[in-house]
Amino acid sequence: MAPESDRPEGSEGPADPGRPEDARELPTEQQVRDEIAREILRIHEEAYGKGAVRAEALVAEGWVIVVLDELELLPNEQFLIDNGKEEVVLQVRTDYEHAIQSSFSAAIERATGRRVAGFASTTSMHEPRFMAEVFRLE
Repeated sequence: MAPESDRPEGSEGPADPGRPEDARELPTEQQVRDEIAREILRIHEEAYGKGAVRAEALVAEGWVIVVLDELELLPNEQFLIDNGKEEVVLQVRTDYEHAIQSSFSAAIERATGRRVAGFASTTSMHEPRFMAEVFRLE
C-alpha cells in the first residue's frame, strides 16, 4: 500500500498507479470533429452497405451536426427514385436512421464526453445527395 503522503488529502482509495508524464492530452477540437465524422461514416457504411464520399462534423456548444456528402444509394433505392418513388426511399431511410440512432449517439458520446439528449436526421435526394445527422447534447 502506498504511503499516506502519496495519496491526495482526504483520499481513501489507493494512490494513482500511473505516472503524471503518461497522462494523455485532451483531444483537440479538430480531432473530435475528425473522429465523429469517421465514426458516423463507418456506422452508416456498415448499416447500409454503402456510405458517402465524405463526412464532415460541426461541433458547437450543445450541438453536433454531421453531414454525409455525396450519399451513395443502393441499387433498389436508385430504381425507386428513377421510377418516381423518392418519397418511399426518404421514408425508409428516415425510419432506419431513427432505428440505429443509438449507434450514432454512442459514437457522439464517446467523442465528446457528453450525453446525447436528442437526434434528428434529414436526407436530400436531389443532386448532390446528402444527409444531415443532428445531435442535441446535454
